[in-house]
Amino acid sequence: MKHLTIIVRPERVSSVTAALQAIGVTGMTISDVRGQGTQKGTRTLYRGVEYQTDFIVKNKIETIISDGLYDQAVEAIIEAARTGSIGDGKIFVSEISEVIRIRTGETGEHALGS
Repeated sequence: MKHLTIIVRPERVSSVTAALQAIGVTGMTISDVRGQGTQKGTRTLYRGVEYQTDFIVKNKIETIISDGLYDQAVEAIIEAARTGSIGDGKIFVSEISEVIRIRTGETGEHALGS
């Protein structure tokens, strides 16, 4: 199983989640985050005064998927999130050794479904 941490532009969240749901990913957690990467912030004009913003607003989507969905999920995320501009985001992938559903005690991939 894989843990995907996906950092994307806020306007791409609905596209990415829809793409993941279309391939059968059922569980996700979404958080509002701020960060800095290649962009190193932006300059914003507010009421005639220019401000430097060091951290860009992004969204973080986290999900656990079966190994069999990995390639399909990564392809779907990239297709849904890509604009071709700096700041499109990143996908971080980690191995998951175990998942346990608290309600039923199910383990492994059986615990991922609804």
